[in-house]
Amino acid sequence: MSNFASGKKAIAYCDRCSFEYPYNELKFEIYDQKRTGYRVCNECLDVDQPQLQLGKYAKDDPQALRNPRPDKSLAASRRLSAFDPIGGGMTEFGSSTVGLDMFGKIGNLTVTTS
Repeated sequence: MSNFASGKKAIAYCDRCSFEYPYNELKFEIYDQKRTGYRVCNECLDVDQPQLQLGKYAKDDPQALRNPRPDKSLAASRRLSAFDPIGGGMTEFGSSTVGLDMFGKIGNLTVTTS
C-alpha cells in the first residue's frame, strides 16, 4: 500500500504564479538536471537549458593540425585565388571582373586636425 494519496481530486498552488491547479498538473521544476523543489504549472515551467550544463557536452573543437605538411610541389598550391561575384569577365585567376579594375599606390598620407 502507498503512504500517500493519489491526488486525483486535490488542488495545489503553483510556486511561481500562485494560481490554483489540479495537483496532478503541476510539474517539478528542474535546473541543471536537478529538482529545485518547486512545483510549477505548464505556463511557468522553464525547460532545463543545455547551455547551463557546463562540462556535460564537449567544448573542444580543433580546427588546425599540429604539424601540417602542405603540398610544396604544385604551382597551384602557391598561387592566390580571387573571388569576385559581381563582374562578368574572366581574369587570369578565374574570377569574373568586367569593368571592375582595382589600382593601388604606395605613398605617404598626412593628416592634420584643427
